[in-house]
Amino acid sequence: MAIKKHLPNALTCLNLLCGCVALTFILGSNPAQVYAPTANFTSYMFSADTWRPLVLAAYLIGIAAVADFLDGLVARALHVSSPIGKDLDSLADMVSFGVVPGAILFKLLQQVLPMYGLPLGLAYLAFTISIFSALRLAKFNNDTRQSDSFIGLPTPACTLVVASLPLILTYDSFGVSALILNPWVLLGLTLLLSGLLVAEIPLFALKFKNLTWQDNSLRFVFLLLSVGLLVGLQSAAVPLIVLLYVLLSVVRPATR
Repeated sequence: MAIKKHLPNALTCLNLLCGCVALTFILGSNPAQVYAPTANFTSYMFSADTWRPLVLAAYLIGIAAVADFLDGLVARALHVSSPIGKDLDSLADMVSFGVVPGAILFKLLQQVLPMYGLPLGLAYLAFTISIFSALRLAKFNNDTRQSDSFIGLPTPACTLVVASLPLILTYDSFGVSALILNPWVLLGLTLLLSGLLVAEIPLFALKFKNLTWQDNSLRFVFLLLSVGLLVGLQSAAVPLIVLLYVLLSVVRPATR
């Protein structure tokens, strides 16, 4: 009985551990830039190992996201939910899905801002996403409307978008590295995700009370489309999956 009671918290602690270790990789990374300016744009060329520390951090965040999904699922299945578990979950999420995405964006901006002749201090705007993640988590803990759905983008979804960037840069099969490494794109993404975290937008949750199509058609459609995108686009699919998640949630009320 005691083991069953602590299993969800153990998963939450795994989430926290992954976030902490991911931070050590991010803060210890110092990718070297090699770039060749042309008449119309700056072409960036990176070795396969350039973003390795950030890629390792991204994989750890993937594990953290799975643990975060499972801790709530296990707690509900075993009927061992508790206020302490809820608070612990938010504290772990603040590290893995609050501090970590800010740190990843900070490192990316730190590398590309000098290439564009922009002040390095702009890199600190990356932590806007950490501040809004804290606001999002505090709001979630005190908002009774979010028991079966979400209001605003969940922090794990936001972080998966950010964590996918080093993966896309490393395994770039679509030639989008120059776009991602544009500081204005990174800053715009930071502000967009920060806004979505606290936006009053109802979003469905991947919580299955049963497996019937009638009650879960939207979830099944989302999962099937997500698998298809992942198979076809690999890591580049992650931002599109989160965009699909938001669009399906927005369209859903209009289809009722």
